Amino acid sequence: MNNNEADNLATFQIQLLTNIIDIKKFPFTKLIMERRVTEKEYTELFEMLERLNMEYRQQKEEGLLDYSTHLMRFVGMLTEKLDPTETILALECEGYYPELLGEFIRLIHKNGL
Repeated sequence: MNNNEADNLATFQIQLLTNIIDIKKFPFTKLIMERRVTEKEYTELFEMLERLNMEYRQQKEEGLLDYSTHLMRFVGMLTEKLDPTETILALECEGYYPELLGEFIRLIHKNGL
């Protein structure tokens, strides 16, 4: 089996899996698969989220009220394969970083993004 056939098989198998899983419960996972995000991009995304979340929690304790710079950093560092708003909503739906993503969602709604 050559690389192209292996890719086609993997794609087909993923499509089958998405048909049997309640994908509405896993919108971020679905997004990752549909946009063909690599493992490296996936890992970098979560490393970035972990750093932003740590900074957010620390700065919140210190009384910071505006977290728009965190959102802008997230948007700027996100792979071009993913839409920022769609990604934030999907991550939040799956329960990742609820406080940080909740703040991002508030900023998105406030600024009409």
